[in-house]
Amino acid sequence: MTKGVTYSSYLDLDRILAAQHPASDAHDEMLFIIVHQASELWLKLCVHELQEARAHIASDTLRPAFKMLARVARAQGQLISSWDVLSTMTPHDYSLVRPHLGTSSGFQSAQYRLMEFMLGGRNADMVTMHEATPQVAAMLREELDRASLYDETARLLARRGFDIPANVLERDLQQPWTESSAVEAAWAEIYRHPNKHWDLYELAEKLVDLEYHFQRWRFGHLKTVERIIGFKKGTGGTAGVPYLEGVLKQTFFPELLSVRTAI
Repeated sequence: MTKGVTYSSYLDLDRILAAQHPASDAHDEMLFIIVHQASELWLKLCVHELQEARAHIASDTLRPAFKMLARVARAQGQLISSWDVLSTMTPHDYSLVRPHLGTSSGFQSAQYRLMEFMLGGRNADMVTMHEATPQVAAMLREELDRASLYDETARLLARRGFDIPANVLERDLQQPWTESSAVEAAWAEIYRHPNKHWDLYELAEKLVDLEYHFQRWRFGHLKTVERIIGFKKGTGGTAGVPYLEGVLKQTFFPELLSVRTAI
């Protein structure tokens, strides 16, 4: 046992609890800061787990990946719940905080963008807003050169004998995923005969969980913004609610949704 280690020192609480620096006298600014800081910590955990889960999918050791993906889904539950806390802020409360935010916005969260890239929601243009922090921009570009979680899954399906075409396996990783009828056919076979492909069937459901919770998080974001600022533009320059409505239509694993109609 390491001597001299306390609860506070192990968790570095002095720094964490001193990291809130309200810029106004508004009572609710502390709420606004803490909710977003806590969300960044949950995002850090999600990225940590997804990186390892992706490696296990690439090496076809799926059982450890299942635990990690399930943990991400639980962490996403915490992110979703954070909107319930933030939504206690009224339009008047937020109006006292907003002038102090400048052009800062959750849209600029590098960890959110990294998680989105890892899941396959790729748009190289989104790196532009991080150019002021070169190491962050470099991290995001490196991720764009890696196979996403779903790309690694498609490669796994091919190694398991499913007919996944070359244009899927050798696609430009920096581009968004393009829906494939061959990938849907592979999932259809797995869903029709789960006892023959049980681990792939379980992997499919774990991925669906990620998609489901991510969309719930996006929907919670939309409804919280709508409740607090209505249809004003976002501080980061986005269109606000209309932009968030558009994002809700984006999917990471389209064949895992369309296969439900096909089978």
